[in-house]
Amino acid sequence: MKVTLDELQTFATVVDTGSITAAAEQLDQTVSGASRTLGRLEEKLQTTLLRRTTRRLELTEEGKAFLQHTREIIGAVENAEEQLAARRERPSGRLRVDAATPFMLHVIVPLVAGYRARYPQVELELNSNEGVIDLLERRTDVAIRIGKLKDSTLHSRPVGSSRIRVLATPEYLKAQGHPKRVDDLAKHSLLGFTQPESLNVWPLIGPDNEPCRIEPTIAASSGETLRQLALESAGIVCLSDFMTGRDRREGRLVQLFPRQTQDVRQPINAVYYRNTAISARIASFVDYLVEAVKATEFARSPVH
Repeated sequence: MKVTLDELQTFATVVDTGSITAAAEQLDQTVSGASRTLGRLEEKLQTTLLRRTTRRLELTEEGKAFLQHTREIIGAVENAEEQLAARRERPSGRLRVDAATPFMLHVIVPLVAGYRARYPQVELELNSNEGVIDLLERRTDVAIRIGKLKDSTLHSRPVGSSRIRVLATPEYLKAQGHPKRVDDLAKHSLLGFTQPESLNVWPLIGPDNEPCRIEPTIAASSGETLRQLALESAGIVCLSDFMTGRDRREGRLVQLFPRQTQDVRQPINAVYYRNTAISARIASFVDYLVEAVKATEFARSPVH
């Protein structure tokens, strides 16, 4: 049968205004168009809803019964629209966010209190995965991905970018010596990623004028694990500013080869399913994150 909302709206408006002509004017339709819509509704229902005379329209008994349901349906739709409008102004409900552990700990967690103060009706669920996840399978609303995005059916929004640097503790350099040239790295303990291999390409140019690709002495899947290893003076590491900025400011890590370091930045993107209209919860979180990242030191910090 598949009665449409437009047909119900036309029927109710004809009843309320008392004529097809007045209903057509109110609905910004032609009289013939409104009449056809009403006729189509009656045809679908296989019943007469209105008796037409030269002077007025009268509801049949079936029309009276159907009008009650029509008003309930239209009222429910209008109520739903009002609730959605209110949610756009005051986002609410559960929001599931996924990010790699370092970004979760160093960027998202410090922002939670401020976000919750602004949007107290949003219930955050924070999950960490080091690899790329299937948002649908993990029931995730928005994921933060660092690095170049692959072709995807997901919608993405740039959040910012973060430079990468080669770092070590003063204690490691005192014990093992300070590498003077890039090829000196081969004599040191190097901390790198198990995957992807692209993360083991450091922003340095080697003696062969090629990007410096290292073979890790110790490898880990998480940047946070590598950071902790570096802080324990286990070796030299290459990590992003968003997780090491405070370590450098407070002297726990120092940058190696500052003059030879290329300006390599890791793009940071928020990804979520393509929708005709992004949910208020996702929009509120991504907007807040973008605003906060722009104000952070790692987004503004110079190369040297």
